[in-house]
Amino acid sequence: MATKDIPSNVGRSEQYRRLFYKHASVEKENERYMTEDDFLAATAPGEDFKKIQREQFGLLFKVADKSKKGLVSFEDFVIFQNLLSKPDAEYEIAFRLFDVNGSGKITFDQFKNVLSSNMPKDVVPFDFDCDWLKLYIGTKEGHHELSYEEFSQLLKGLQGERLRQEFKHYDKEQSGFIEPENFKRIILDTAQHKLSDHVIDHLPTLCNLYAGSGNKITFSNVVAFHNVIRNIDMVEAVIRKAIDESPTKKITKADFLNQAAQLSRYSVFTPMEADVIFHFAGVDGKSGTLSLEDFGKILDPRWTHPEPEPAVPIDAQASKKSSFLFEVLENAYSFLLGSIAGAVGATAVYPIDLVKTRMQNQRSKVVGELLYKNSLDCFKKVIKNEGFAGLYRGLGPQLVGVAPEKAIKLTVNDFVRSKFINKDTGEIKFWQEMIAGGAAGGSQVVFTNPLEIVKIRLQVQGEQAKNSGVPRRSAIWIVKHLGIVGLYKGASACLLRDVPFSAIYFPAYAHLKRDLFHEGPNHKLTITELLMAGAIAGMPAAYFTTPADVIKTRLQVEARSGQTSYNGIADAARKIMKEEGFKAFFKGGPARIFRSSPQFGVTLTVYEILHQSFPLPGSHAATTGTTSNPVPDQEKGFGPLRSRNALKMLLDLDYRFGVYKAPPPKA
Repeated sequence: MATKDIPSNVGRSEQYRRLFYKHASVEKENERYMTEDDFLAATAPGEDFKKIQREQFGLLFKVADKSKKGLVSFEDFVIFQNLLSKPDAEYEIAFRLFDVNGSGKITFDQFKNVLSSNMPKDVVPFDFDCDWLKLYIGTKEGHHELSYEEFSQLLKGLQGERLRQEFKHYDKEQSGFIEPENFKRIILDTAQHKLSDHVIDHLPTLCNLYAGSGNKITFSNVVAFHNVIRNIDMVEAVIRKAIDESPTKKITKADFLNQAAQLSRYSVFTPMEADVIFHFAGVDGKSGTLSLEDFGKILDPRWTHPEPEPAVPIDAQASKKSSFLFEVLENAYSFLLGSIAGAVGATAVYPIDLVKTRMQNQRSKVVGELLYKNSLDCFKKVIKNEGFAGLYRGLGPQLVGVAPEKAIKLTVNDFVRSKFINKDTGEIKFWQEMIAGGAAGGSQVVFTNPLEIVKIRLQVQGEQAKNSGVPRRSAIWIVKHLGIVGLYKGASACLLRDVPFSAIYFPAYAHLKRDLFHEGPNHKLTITELLMAGAIAGMPAAYFTTPADVIKTRLQVEARSGQTSYNGIADAARKIMKEEGFKAFFKGGPARIFRSSPQFGVTLTVYEILHQSFPLPGSHAATTGTTSNPVPDQEKGFGPLRSRNALKMLLDLDYRFGVYKAPPPKA
């Protein structure tokens, strides 16, 4: 969303209010409340819930829900957001979850019950009678209750104690060694949410760190790996500094240790910890010197800090974006990219379009007119009788017309959506999406109708020349013969097809991207996902508008001797129904799906890629893409990264913390 939409003087409380009322779906006694789903949509937009599951984000809802009634009020939401903004939020979140009575103190029983009830069944059981825990709480009777500060210190050391207990559990012979698969289990329990897939896949290879270990892993190895992950921010700072000073932009182990020594008063990393870092950064075969890209393989990228957005003077940006000339330039640029995308999409599926047209023009009541049994038969006969080039007959005028046709459709849809989108919340209602799509479909008819009538007559010439000896005509001859009025014959039917098609297609495409493929500020869709969203959205849009397309085709094709002629939409519909039955309205339906679905998938994908690859400076479409809802500025600070950070300490206890629910005690 443009900066002009969120003025700089909007306070933090007003931003909270806008975010809350955008998502709150429950109303009681004139007050709005958030359900858990509403809360997660507001605090974790775009989160895919893969490495951190939905139930774990639900722990945050438990903290926010002070009344414990399953609803969060605006006041609760403000308190929670203020909590997240604190630098020690992850400790406070954990403390509030363990402090079940809200007393400000945590007893031994509370600690044990909360930890046990949120850990999975297959985890190595934690020994609550261990000496380490007694140092913090005293005896297990709980004579000492922990304050927030004391609990935070306990929590910081708890992961290390779990590592020690799990290593001891797997080292049943007390040899000081464990198997690689057991090391992987230990690390996954406490750090899976932080690690990249690359490191997770190669965890067992730590046994190859030193020769002579006998393919086993020592406790020293486990602690070294744990310390590296725990101090990963320091690791990154040292690596970046060392690589910046390296002429080759690559560093050795010695470079890393030297730089670490310069950045701190005391030794931060042991030689073994440096070995662990270089092992996993170069495990795919590289050795000796490593680059920043190599080190980037260690952490899951979702834990990286987002790059700060460049500061743009508010007044300058607002005046720039609100100027009439800039808006014209932006729409013209979208028109150009839409033209290119439309041409690519049309060329990709043109043979299917030709088959579809010939199938729809086949009139079953005329003797000898059944040239084709089905779409596949039609495809084979075109190649046999007219050659491969016959599949592209009429492509020239199609490309001439499809460029402005697709361009105006995409541009109008984006333009109308931008006018409907709520400037405060960034959301658009479904009926508004349908109006934007319908307007786009209606606007294209000025180009579509002349294009369609010329294209259709060129496409059916092959079969007419074969059966009736009718001479082939050029596109220019057809245009001159029809005249301006003739070029818009069947325009009503064209509107009847294109308006509902786009009203179905564009909202479906937008919701597939957001709801199925989870497009968001932290998840850009891949080319495959964009293609799938475009293709899937085109299926219902194409099939349900096939009757209008059949009527349009019959009106625009010149009837030959012995064929039924039509005098408008109603007359055509009545005669087709009477002579050929209801099924005739869906002739070419499968071919239409196979043509429209991939065509729009390709067109929209190319359009979005062009917008992302060649952004117009200052254009919002460059960052959001077509049919995407912009993310309001007030949500950028409340995204998944902030919520994930709040869960850090709990996930460090076990990456599945909060997923398992202990069964209620038996009566």
